[in-house]
Amino acid sequence: MSEQRFKRYTITSALPYANGPLHIGHLAGCYIPSDIYVRYLRSQGRDVAYVCGSDEHGVAITIKAKNEGISPQEVVDRYHEMMKSSFQEFGISFDHYSRTSAKIHHETAAQLFLELYEKGEFVEQVTEQYYDQEAQQFLADRYIEGTCPKCGYEHAYGDQCEKCGSSLSPTDLINPTSKLSGSVPVLKETKHWFLDLGRYTSFLKKWILEDHKEDWKNNVLGQCRSWLEAGEGLQPRSMTRDMDWGIPVPLKEAEGKVLYVWFDAPIGYISSTKEWALAKGVDWEPYWKDKDTKLVHFIGKDNIVFHCITFPAILKTHGEFILPENVPANEFLNLEGDKISTSRNWAVWLHEYLEEFPGKQDVLRYVLTANAPETKDNDFTWKDFQARNNSELVAIYGNFVNRAVVLTHKYFGGTVPEKKELSPFDQETLDAAAAFPGKVAESLERFRFREALALMMDFARLGNKYLADTEPWKTIKTDKERTATILNVALNIAADLCVLSAPFLPHTALKLSRMLDLPERGWGDIAKGDLLLSGHQINETSLLFEKIEDDQVEAQVNKLLDTKKSNEKKVTKAAPMKEIISFDDFARLDMRIVTILEAEKVKKSKKLLKLQVDTGLGKRTVLSGIAEFFEPEDLVGRQVTMLLNLAPRKMMGVLSEGMVLMAEAEDGSYKLLQPHEGTTPGAQIS
Repeated sequence: MSEQRFKRYTITSALPYANGPLHIGHLAGCYIPSDIYVRYLRSQGRDVAYVCGSDEHGVAITIKAKNEGISPQEVVDRYHEMMKSSFQEFGISFDHYSRTSAKIHHETAAQLFLELYEKGEFVEQVTEQYYDQEAQQFLADRYIEGTCPKCGYEHAYGDQCEKCGSSLSPTDLINPTSKLSGSVPVLKETKHWFLDLGRYTSFLKKWILEDHKEDWKNNVLGQCRSWLEAGEGLQPRSMTRDMDWGIPVPLKEAEGKVLYVWFDAPIGYISSTKEWALAKGVDWEPYWKDKDTKLVHFIGKDNIVFHCITFPAILKTHGEFILPENVPANEFLNLEGDKISTSRNWAVWLHEYLEEFPGKQDVLRYVLTANAPETKDNDFTWKDFQARNNSELVAIYGNFVNRAVVLTHKYFGGTVPEKKELSPFDQETLDAAAAFPGKVAESLERFRFREALALMMDFARLGNKYLADTEPWKTIKTDKERTATILNVALNIAADLCVLSAPFLPHTALKLSRMLDLPERGWGDIAKGDLLLSGHQINETSLLFEKIEDDQVEAQVNKLLDTKKSNEKKVTKAAPMKEIISFDDFARLDMRIVTILEAEKVKKSKKLLKLQVDTGLGKRTVLSGIAEFFEPEDLVGRQVTMLLNLAPRKMMGVLSEGMVLMAEAEDGSYKLLQPHEGTTPGAQIS
């Protein structure tokens, strides 16, 4: 749909979860891309509401509060303020940043639930839910951990496997345990209100896979397709939970229950818009209910299902709200070859970066955009951070601007000189420059931010090359008029660069505009002619970027190495003992030594290996989640311990006939339980 079709824009970024600080993975995933897009829209004079807020409900908050011995409110208050101030200092230009514990959000979410309830959209069901007998409470999805039935990942949550992305129900998990006590939970009846997502399958298939097949990203379409075309189809999803932290379900018969966090959280976009509109004195409804509004959700890939399936189903069944025109989700960013992990402190934290690299917000914006995980997971390294700053920002962008301004002050007293006759090379350069705004705009409107940034830097290269090839420091000796033309062209390229780079490098663009004494200009002003007219007085130069030295990078690398060493030394607290069993229970377990005959990787699974083993009673096929720690060829011929009489279970289309026993090491890897000496396959363990 043409951009000219829309009167206004509602742009959202995923609500950051208020249980920890912001890190570079968050920035690369959705906050920098959305900010670039919004700044571009504003430079076009578009009507934009850019909203976000802290996601302050859910199980992770209560777990953190319990571990720290404080209230959930204290947890969210701490991180809300930290995230809000970090966003502001970094330069994420939200029109409004709210929080889901706000009164207006509670009222908005509860009202929307009631409206759907009164329309008869919820299915009331009494179901069996896991209950922790030791903690004496029902367990929300994220309080339950177990093995994913789809990929075999041992630490899947009760609502989703973060390894393969599959949506789960707690009862789908193999060997579930409570995260509260470590005990095995029991099933107990409870009443909840479900949204039957299956009813929306036809609508969602057409809306996503047909209407948006040309403009949505392949990773988004692929994940949606896997949900919509799965054999079992979309299943009813409970919109309520048995918890005491969250938005109370607004029904008399629902005492002690709260709204499901993924019903509540996306509504935070609406309540944040309401707060913004109230403060601004405008009507919020057109930004969510007018078909001439373009709604875009910027998220990470782990939130695709909620923003493309669940939330649109809620909006559609309500009937008054518009649906997103696009959901440009990014993949994940790794750090120095390892997955970013809050629990392992393996991250570059935004608040620490701002302290350790003062004034260098745009360097991080640039590097994270240049290396954005738009189509696949990417890796951030401090060496690349240094190289991009020194060889691109300093040597190209900064060098071009510095030379143009310094030479203008040196030869013309800081006054923009008059442009005389243009040489063929001048005209060729100006023609090339004129094409860049359209190219950058096209990339931005297609959500190709890496491509757009590369084009912006190519524009800076054009200016840098122009000065290098025309050599005004030489022509000044023989032809001052020619030098005046060269610097007039160079300064106007610098002025255009100021406008083009503002969405990507806002702090730098502001410095450059002050240096050039350039009033605020929009994207469309570039095509109207020179932004700097002859006779205009510019200010003295100042460094836009500084070199990042080896010792600065070394300090950051050593900081990560210290974290890794600390994690390796950390003594992991043993999991609580499971309930006492009788000898008869133990005697029912048939554990034996088996020999691995064949081993191969399972297609479409990073974790599973398919093993053929000799049990002494014949050959069996076993799937084992050890692909990340062992090469298949290294396992052939090894003897391991196996639980022989475990009921067969199909995973990834393969029937697994038993379980290879393993021990989890402190670093999260797994060790096979092997006999000290070779023995006959089938030897029993007793």
